[in-house]
Amino acid sequence: MASSSAPVHPARHLSVFFVLLIGAYLLVFLTGDKHAAPKLGIDLQGGTRVTLTARTPDGSRPSREALAQAQQIISARVNGLGVSGSEVVVDGDNLVITVPGNDGNEARNLGQTARLYIRPVLNSSPAQAAEPKPPAGQPPAGQPAPPPAGQPAPPPAGQPAPPPGHPAPSGRPAPQPRPYPQAPPPSPSPAPAPSPAPAPGGPAADAPPPEVPGPPDPRKDLADRIKVMKDFRQSNNPYIQMVAQQWMAAHCDKEDILAGNDDPALPLITCSTDHKYVYMLGPSIISGDQIQDASSTMNQRGIGYVVDVQFKPAAANTWADFTAAHIGTQTAFTLDSQVVSAPMIQEAIPGGRTQISGGDPPFTATTAKQLANVLKYGSLPLSFESSEAQTVSATLGLTSLRAGLIAGGIGLILVLLYSLLYYRVLGLLTAVSLIASGAMIFAILVLLGRQINYTLDLAGIAGLIIGIGTTADSFVVFFERIKDEIREVKSFRSAVPRGWDRARRTILSGNSVTFLAAAVLYGLAIGQVRGFAFTLGLTTVLDVVVVFLVTWPLVFLASKSRTLAKPAYNGLGAVQQVARERHASPNVKTGRG
Repeated sequence: MASSSAPVHPARHLSVFFVLLIGAYLLVFLTGDKHAAPKLGIDLQGGTRVTLTARTPDGSRPSREALAQAQQIISARVNGLGVSGSEVVVDGDNLVITVPGNDGNEARNLGQTARLYIRPVLNSSPAQAAEPKPPAGQPPAGQPAPPPAGQPAPPPAGQPAPPPGHPAPSGRPAPQPRPYPQAPPPSPSPAPAPSPAPAPGGPAADAPPPEVPGPPDPRKDLADRIKVMKDFRQSNNPYIQMVAQQWMAAHCDKEDILAGNDDPALPLITCSTDHKYVYMLGPSIISGDQIQDASSTMNQRGIGYVVDVQFKPAAANTWADFTAAHIGTQTAFTLDSQVVSAPMIQEAIPGGRTQISGGDPPFTATTAKQLANVLKYGSLPLSFESSEAQTVSATLGLTSLRAGLIAGGIGLILVLLYSLLYYRVLGLLTAVSLIASGAMIFAILVLLGRQINYTLDLAGIAGLIIGIGTTADSFVVFFERIKDEIREVKSFRSAVPRGWDRARRTILSGNSVTFLAAAVLYGLAIGQVRGFAFTLGLTTVLDVVVVFLVTWPLVFLASKSRTLAKPAYNGLGAVQQVARERHASPNVKTGRG
């Protein structure tokens, strides 16, 4: 910064810091929820737990490798920087996600399969409003029903019902109008004649009893439902496509059994995520694994936010050729078999960078960021069904937080009292610097909670306290260097800049070692230890900022004051007396003779 011969401008340094501080608090009170409170971790405020049950298209059990990969991807989505305090663990065939707070939807969204495809729009129509449910056993008026799981689809509307003697299977709804034709049912075969009863003691008496069918396999049933729905909504038959589009128009607001299981090589009948439109889409031209990066930004051409997507080189060329050949047509971005956005191609888009904008309503900052994270960290190897959210109580609670803060506050007050008694005015400047550092740290923690979902837990609080202690050490190094200069028969005024020249190198070296240790710990650790390393590194960086922009200018201004230069105020009288005695006494070598 400054040397003994270079001009010093303390007002500039202080102005820079106060501009940064004011700017940080303007962002705190003018952005986000405008509440000046950092997000708290699970151990302090509790959280929400959601269980995601894995499902596979063929009904088989998921492999350990697939579950581990899904755990890694979901952890990256929710906890990309490792500072959100969330947990993702494997429990059998399930993934259990625990996030701070009471928003269970956030944890459910993390289980999105995130299979993104770009498909050309062949046709679109508005979805219909949900109709009242018909009486039990009766089909909805005028609407075809989806084919039942594991059963051949019923005949189209207007065709006769199955003949008597062929009732619907037990536990299933009565036959409803078919979405597409089916061959007539086979005529009933005559009942076989009853076989004569076996003679007592005959061979039949020793036959094993008939096998009792076991309970139905829910995985097999789910696989059958997915297959039937795929055959129905991904058919190449124009008539079936038309009927499927009519059926989807009345069922857009229902759970999509096909989510994440569509075949990209086949057409697809699906709805938009806002349930307002039904689309007939062609086969995929680009898949989500061709995405190189994704980020969310504000929409510069309209309201809301957009998701910027950068494709890999091969997909970038495909996208450029496709957009050049289909100007004036719609293209759909589908995520887990639903249309996220269907923009009109206005011009050719070279370079592989494009934007996904929301429909009606447009993307918010939260929804755009969620979609960008899902696309950025990749698609899951499995589909998941989520359970109801469960509230998790805090393991430590606000009482422990209050106790920890009180303990930290008592320790800080003791340090300040010692500094005031030992350094006097310099100790007062230490207090001002620590207050400035604490104010900046608080604002940054609030902003980090909004931007990267950082949550403060007890491990993070421990990192903050240690970091503030490191800041106090920097002050001590500076003040002791000033004492060394005074011992060389320097005045307080001349000792400050010379002491700063020697102290700043030591301060930078010490903080560099601390920051390097925090960075290594952050890179190797997991869980709450990463939060500790994060806050320790953050306060170490702020230590350098505060010492250079606040402490050094304030001490320099104090050295220019005649009042503060008096030993009674600066506490340096004993050091100055030792310097005068050393200067007055002759240099005499002593030794044993």
